[in-house]
Amino acid sequence: MTPQHEPTRFVKRDADAPPGFFAAEARGLRWLGEVADGVPVATVLEVAEHHLVLERLVPVAPRARDADDLGRRLAHTHRAGAPVWGLEDADGFVGPLRLPNGPFASWRDLWWEGRLQPYLRPAVDRGLLTAADAEAVERAAAHVDVPPCEPSRLHGDLWAGNVVWTARGAVLVDAGAAHGGHREADLAMLALFGLPHLTRVLAAYDDEWPLDPGWRQRVPLWQLHPLLVHVVLFGAAYVGGLRDAVQAAPL
Repeated sequence: MTPQHEPTRFVKRDADAPPGFFAAEARGLRWLGEVADGVPVATVLEVAEHHLVLERLVPVAPRARDADDLGRRLAHTHRAGAPVWGLEDADGFVGPLRLPNGPFASWRDLWWEGRLQPYLRPAVDRGLLTAADAEAVERAAAHVDVPPCEPSRLHGDLWAGNVVWTARGAVLVDAGAAHGGHREADLAMLALFGLPHLTRVLAAYDDEWPLDPGWRQRVPLWQLHPLLVHVVLFGAAYVGGLRDAVQAAPL
């Protein structure tokens, strides 16, 4: 993928993009951007099969007050909700990998059938994970329960690199994985790769929309998905992190 910078526009091009790749990103950004008091998103200016044009964002150093604002606004985005677990009529993408969106009957079905199983099998087939690893992931996914809830409106790939700190505050980008899911999944991904001021973000979120008891213990469960994706995309360097998350997941 080739990004191009212009004075007011940011152009992403990829002649080899899978069908629907840029459409999924544009759809996700627009859907998240519907929440008036949610986290701002990069404005979509143009979308085509092999390119996407967004407003250009100018990064600044992350500020503590912007972290507080991000936490509050992310709670609003999540609370806006979604009609189904997944999406009603379209798969998404996480990086270049297709992301099954169902829709699914429950958060558990979404998590196993749409977020773990599709990446676990290729990782085993390529010799990156063992059969024992696969059994451990399945066991961890099967034994964790969360309080009953409705689908939240998720970014779905909310690692630190998809939060751009600007003069007007945090702005979200790369929303091709947006879907209706469990809100703890977005928060766990923020913690995976070192978001600045994460403690403040989480505290502000919890003040705005209190999290369920035990959410901290469930963080490793939700991190299994992005770690599996990284194993498939980048290989053995992420296997240790995946195994650590499996061992830390509550049983």
